[in-house]
Amino acid sequence: MTGIQCLITPAWTPDVAHTLHPLDDEAAFAASFALMQQLRPHLSCPERYVAQLTRQTQQGYRLLGARDAERIVGLAGYRLQENLIYGRFVYIDDLVVTPDLQRSGLGAQLLDTVRAEALRLGCDHLVLDTGLHNALAQRFYFRCGLLSRGIHFCEDLRP
Repeated sequence: MTGIQCLITPAWTPDVAHTLHPLDDEAAFAASFALMQQLRPHLSCPERYVAQLTRQTQQGYRLLGARDAERIVGLAGYRLQENLIYGRFVYIDDLVVTPDLQRSGLGAQLLDTVRAEALRLGCDHLVLDTGLHNALAQRFYFRCGLLSRGIHFCEDLRP
C-alpha cells in the first residue's frame, strides 16, 4: 500500500489545502478542544483535556492540526507503536475535520500526511479503529486505501 493517496472526490487542491502544524503545547491543545469534542463528545472539561493530551504527548502521542485564518479546522492524533501483529506501525487515535470542511479533501490531506510520517519512521502499517456504527468514516477509510482487518473489543473496567 506504499504511496497510496486517498481517492476522495473532489481531491484536495491547493485552494482548499491547509498548512498542517504539530500542536504540542497547552495553548494549542486548548485551542483544539472544541473540534476534538465533536469527535469525542464525552470530553466535557477543557482543562482535563489539556492535561490528558500533555500526558499522552509524554507517551509519544502527536497531534497534527490544520488551521484556517480563525480556528483549527482539522486534527489528526497518532502515535508510533510496535507489536507482534503489525511490527512497527503508526496508530491513528483521532481524525476529525470541521463539518463545513468535510468532503473538501482535508481529511484525506491529514491522513496522507500521517501516512507519509509513518513511512518516514520506517513503519510497515498504518492502523486505526472506527465505530461499527460509523458507516461514513468506514467508507472514507476504504476510499483512502485502508482495509478492515478485524473487530476491536473493549471492556469497561469501571462501569
